[in-house]
Amino acid sequence: MNGLRLDTREAAMKGGQSGPAILPGDGSSSLLYRKIVGDAPGSPMPLTGKLPPDQVELIRTWLDQGAPWTESIDGTGASGKKHWAYIKPVRPPLPRVKNLAWDRNAIDRFVLERLEQEGLAPFPEASRETLIRRVSLDLIGLPPTPEEVDAFVEDRRPLAYERLVDRLLASPRYGERWARPWLDLARYADTDGYIHDRRRNMWLYRDWVIKAINSDMPFDQFTIEQIAGDLLPDATPEQKIATGFHRNTTINTEGGIDYEEYRVVAILDRVETTGTVWLGSTIACAQCHDHKYDPITQEEYFRMYAFFNSTMEEYNPNTKIGPQNASITLPPADYLSTYRSEIEREIVELKAALKRTTPEFVAA
Repeated sequence: MNGLRLDTREAAMKGGQSGPAILPGDGSSSLLYRKIVGDAPGSPMPLTGKLPPDQVELIRTWLDQGAPWTESIDGTGASGKKHWAYIKPVRPPLPRVKNLAWDRNAIDRFVLERLEQEGLAPFPEASRETLIRRVSLDLIGLPPTPEEVDAFVEDRRPLAYERLVDRLLASPRYGERWARPWLDLARYADTDGYIHDRRRNMWLYRDWVIKAINSDMPFDQFTIEQIAGDLLPDATPEQKIATGFHRNTTINTEGGIDYEEYRVVAILDRVETTGTVWLGSTIACAQCHDHKYDPITQEEYFRMYAFFNSTMEEYNPNTKIGPQNASITLPPADYLSTYRSEIEREIVELKAALKRTTPEFVAA
C-alpha cells in the first residue's frame, strides 16, 4: 500500500494531507481510498498510474467491511490469529479418485486427482533404464554406468529398487551431491569476493558439510554445530570447523577501506543468511524498517544482530587481509590420533614444572 501503515488511527500529516489513513467502516473518507481515486492533496497512489476500477472498488469494499487484516507487526491480529507463514500445516485428507488401482502412496493420490480433473491418464510406468538414471541423478548427481544399468535391469528379485536406493544413499557421492544446495545457501566460496578476490582456505567447512550429510547427522546437531559449535563444552576441531558457516562472508582487502565498516557488513550478512537459512524468512528488509510482509520488526532484527556483534574481531594491520583472529590452524588429520598421548604426557610434565619453585625464586 505504498508504505501506509494499515493499523494507524492517527492523522497522516504531510504536505497538506490530513485525515486517518484507514477509517474502518467508512472507505470513502479514508485517506488511503482518497489517494487512490485522486481526491486528496499531493501525489496519488500508486505513482505509476491509476488502478483499474474493479481494484479500486475492492479496496473501498474492504474498508467499508472494517478493513480486516490477518496480522499486526508482531505476527498476530486482534483475534490472535498468526501470520499465515507461521501457522502449523495440517495434513489434508486424501482426495477421492476413480482409478483406485493406480496410486501407490498419498502423493500419487493428489497427482491422480488433478489428472482426472483435467481428463488425463497417467503415463505408463518408467522403464528400469529410465528409473535408475533418474534416481542416480537425484541422489548422487551422476548418471549410472552401463554396468550398473545392466545389473539393475537384470535384477528381478523383490525389493530390487529399494536395494538400489540404499546403495546410492551409502555412496560418498550422496553427500557431495546434497552438500551443494546447502553450500549455496551458506554462500560458500573458495575466494574472498570483492575486487582482489583472493583465495582462502574454506574447504574444510565444505568437507564438514559433506561428512555430516553422509553420516546422517541429525538436523538439530547440524544446526547447533554450525551456529555455535565453538561454544559447545570441550568443542572438537570438527565442531569449530562447522562454524565456518559464519565465515563465508565476503572479505574486502582493497587498500584504504574502513575495517569497521566491513566488519559491520559481515555481521549484517550473517544475520540475514541465518534468517534465510534457518528461519525461512528474508529478514533483510527489517534492517531499515519494520518488515512490510513478515511479522519481523526492526528492533527484532537488531536484537539478532547483537548476538553476532558480540564477537570481537580485529583486522590484521600488517597484512591488511581479513580478521586476524578469524582463523584456526589445524594439524594433519592423523596427527592428533598418532601423537595425542605423547602430547598429553608432555603437557602434564610442563604443568608440573611450572608449579615447582626454588629458594632463589622465593627470595626474589
